[in-house]
Amino acid sequence: MAHEKGSISIHTENIFPIIKKFLYSDHEIFLRELVANAMDATSKLQALASKGEFNGEIGETKIKISIDKEAKTLTISDRGLGMTAEEVKKYINQVAFSGATEFLDKYKDVKEAQQMIGHFGLGFYSSFMVSDHVTIYTKSHKEGSEAAKWTCDGTTEFELTAHDKADRGTEIVLHLAADSEEFLENHRISEILNKYCRFLPFEIEFEGKVINQTRPIWTKSPNELKDEDYVKFYKEMYPTAEDPLFWIHLNVDYPFNLTGILYFPKVKQDFVFQKNRIQLYSRQVFITDEVKDVVPEFLTLLHGVIDSPDIPLNVSRSYLQADGNVKKINAHITKKVADKLNELFNNDRKVYEEKWDSIGLFVKYGMMTDDKFYDRASNFALLKNIKNEYYTFAEYREKVAINQTDKSNRLVYIYATDLEKQDAYIESAKKRSYDVLRFDGVMVDNHFITTLERKLENTLMRRVDADTVDNIVDKGETQEVMLSEDEQNSLKDLFKKVSGKETIKVQSLPPDEMPVIISLPEFMRRMKEMAVVQGMDYMKDLPAFLEVSVNANHSLILRLLKEQDEQRKEQLALQVYDLALLSQNMLGGAALTKFINRSVQFVA
Repeated sequence: MAHEKGSISIHTENIFPIIKKFLYSDHEIFLRELVANAMDATSKLQALASKGEFNGEIGETKIKISIDKEAKTLTISDRGLGMTAEEVKKYINQVAFSGATEFLDKYKDVKEAQQMIGHFGLGFYSSFMVSDHVTIYTKSHKEGSEAAKWTCDGTTEFELTAHDKADRGTEIVLHLAADSEEFLENHRISEILNKYCRFLPFEIEFEGKVINQTRPIWTKSPNELKDEDYVKFYKEMYPTAEDPLFWIHLNVDYPFNLTGILYFPKVKQDFVFQKNRIQLYSRQVFITDEVKDVVPEFLTLLHGVIDSPDIPLNVSRSYLQADGNVKKINAHITKKVADKLNELFNNDRKVYEEKWDSIGLFVKYGMMTDDKFYDRASNFALLKNIKNEYYTFAEYREKVAINQTDKSNRLVYIYATDLEKQDAYIESAKKRSYDVLRFDGVMVDNHFITTLERKLENTLMRRVDADTVDNIVDKGETQEVMLSEDEQNSLKDLFKKVSGKETIKVQSLPPDEMPVIISLPEFMRRMKEMAVVQGMDYMKDLPAFLEVSVNANHSLILRLLKEQDEQRKEQLALQVYDLALLSQNMLGGAALTKFINRSVQFVA
């Protein structure tokens, strides 16, 4: 072939400074691109051989990476298709590019820069992010082909000559720039290969060792695998994690291509900080672990791998949000998860209940954020009461319908968020044979309660300490207060004085209830809990909303009415009021100290 010089055909004076400027923040990606190209070349050669269009010996298919620190070069070589000189001109010299101005406008946001490489067919040109100049030695698989050498120094000028390369395939030599000499370090290259190329389908050799699994678990049929294989792979991916609860093996070839394994991990209350544990691949090449547009938001808490050739290597957030296949994949994964959970529930309910504390986080999160998932999950979502008994929505409705229906024919679900702090209120509910649900998952349950009240027909959600026990389920059966009007007014005046609140209710409650009950309306409770989740201090605003109920049937209250010593009367009233505050965990600081000192004086 003739020695040839020329200019790379692009529609801007110099593409390379633009590549460096806009992709520099993610410049390690060049190695992924070059290895992926080598893999494509090898894969296509095998495809030709299978069709009878290549009759030579395929032989070794390793993709090799090597470093020469003295020459400051990094080399990627393969034994794939290779290229003729004409193909070099076609695929290397003619860069499809729509103009620098349009490009700069489209990719001015550096977060979108990664999309540029694949979008414009610039996978090879990512090498100029780290190189002063690049040399390609290549020989086509076609019989009688002459090898070629292509070199470019980072301008639009190139040189193409014949070469004596004897073997089929392509060798790309990067002469690394001074600011990219980190890529001459073995550990740095190992890190990148392990991140992006750990599961490529052809062997990747670096430092004389094969660094990848060519047939990872998700590419196999479930019939080939045992439970221990799934657990082993999970432990390889997440070495510090406990064994998963269970997993879902994805394998779809129509109307889109999707393989993968999703694991349900054992989850703690700080699960929000465990997101981005699903890895997204395209034909076994790692893309990203930010998958919330591919996977429904609530399933980003899962662990595992998703692989789809329908998603390009270089993909932006806007692409994921708009692509039709991505939306179909998202919907399919939601359905598969719902089907798996339903299957587990139906096949072994006892085991399902034992795992509910972890499973429930995913299910509740999904029901809050996805209406379609809510509909599917209604059959296998569970409600857990303080006795650690589990009920489906339908079962629980039937359980409490008779005893917990109010005067407006609404079903009242009573719940506790802290069994220890709300124990006195729980005991009061038990005396009425009310069932109390357990919603003590701080990160999810407060929002889930609101979802239930919105979704469950004719149902109220009331926290166990949101009111006096008779008002929690208001059946319209008011008990007449046996005290005279003067006695009631006397009690109201007394507790107004010690509490500083204007509104005091005197109620006929069971004698074994608290002498004074402080409650916070349900809507204020929820606001408080949301504020806690968001890290806000809501306590300072609570006193204005507290409701004070005096138990007219309690012996201490009756004793107060008979007390002649006004000072002692006030001290005793303050004591029972502070007890009510203490029961709601609202007594602290100087007020708590005074309460303790006063208690000592009373028993001395």
